Amino acid sequence: MLLKLQSNLTRPDDFYEALIDMHRDMSDAQSQSANAQLILLLANHVGDQATLAEAMRIVREGVLGVPDKEALAAAA
Repeated sequence: MLLKLQSNLTRPDDFYEALIDMHRDMSDAQSQSANAQLILLLANHVGDQATLAEAMRIVREGVLGVPDKEALAAAA
């Protein structure tokens, strides 16, 4: 499955608002749990390990600001 990197939401602002609303009245721990549950639910829906691994690599690089050395080594 090819990972879609371009916007694919017809109404991204509505999705973002719903995501923020999901967290309303939650403690930090509950919010983290909700995020983890949402990630696992969506990962199960995607179901393709390679696609999920690519998504995690992209997110990790975005957060850390540097390429993943293990991913680079594996690609070489």
